[in-house]
Amino acid sequence: MSIHIVARLVARPDSIEALRPLLLGMLEPTRQEAGCIRYELINNKADAAEFLFVEEWASQEAINAHMETPHLKGLVVNSAPLLAEPLDVRFYTPC
Repeated sequence: MSIHIVARLVARPDSIEALRPLLLGMLEPTRQEAGCIRYELINNKADAAEFLFVEEWASQEAINAHMETPHLKGLVVNSAPLLAEPLDVRFYTPC
């Protein structure tokens, strides 16, 4: 059974345009990872500072491998000073 992740990032108002390219840079390398079924970045139409990664992974092992990639580790470090609140990551399974 696949695992779904919704990761919410909220930029500081003065950092929206600095954060956006960091997030967009995650798409292609992550989509190439083994076990990645879906990896999308969406932006709240009512609040430009709010971004969501909507993900689907084949297994917990694939998620664990993703968590160790240089591009994800780099995003965590580089995005931290641009965020208005802590990164919120939630895990879901189909009903």
